[in-house]
Amino acid sequence: MELAKKVVTIKNLEYEYPDGTSALKGINLDIFEGESVALIGLNGAGKSTLLLHLNGILQSDEGDVEVLGMKVAENIREIRGKVGVVFQDPDDQLFMPTVFDDVAFGPINMGFSEEKVKEKVRMALERVNMSGHEKRAPHHMSLGEKKRVSIATVLSMEPEILILDEPTSNVDPRARRNLIELLNGLDITKIMATHDLELVSETCDRAIVMFEGKIAANGDVEEVLTDSKLLESHGLEAPVLVRLFRDVMNREYIPIRLEDVIEKPNKYKI
Repeated sequence: MELAKKVVTIKNLEYEYPDGTSALKGINLDIFEGESVALIGLNGAGKSTLLLHLNGILQSDEGDVEVLGMKVAENIREIRGKVGVVFQDPDDQLFMPTVFDDVAFGPINMGFSEEKVKEKVRMALERVNMSGHEKRAPHHMSLGEKKRVSIATVLSMEPEILILDEPTSNVDPRARRNLIELLNGLDITKIMATHDLELVSETCDRAIVMFEGKIAANGDVEEVLTDSKLLESHGLEAPVLVRLFRDVMNREYIPIRLEDVIEKPNKYKI
């Protein structure tokens, strides 16, 4: 059986912000081609800080970060063409007057011909189900639409790794469902930071619990998300279905006689 190749290797990564806040403390992590990996944890756990090291937005002198076999610090330009980052707030990503201009921005800066740029925009918008919206102004769109266009701006660069920071934050249920279906349809390596554990259970293979700048747990998504003690000890709450199942299994059942139901139907909501 052929082993999947490593696309991310992090060794002993430390990071401290200029104000002295220690955000990452000795991170060691491997991520493999084709995986969908979630970083979960409280605000301030270090999730976003870790993500931003994967394409050089943040860099540290302590530890090593290799992506696609390249040291990030020495190959920034090439890595940024292969690692696409989708920010939590789409308004941080969409700044051009039209959807077409935003999605075309990356390919244009990569030096593609006009025809090639148009083709990349068409394909990217098709993948996020936003074909036909090229002339719209992003700032007039719903949050869910903006999120999809933000992903398209990255997909137009044909990345090998997609990084997402809180992809479902603040979106309505329909937009959230659309995003889940979109993410499940993308056949590339995906790494996301999120508080949405239901999203994790539906889209990810592996879950990594971060706490106070360290990796507290790293395992199969089902194993991690069903470990209520692990999640609760790190400030997280198990997904709704896991909690319901646990409550049902722990419930004490008392036998009910048919005579009791007939005599007191209101008590048993009959």
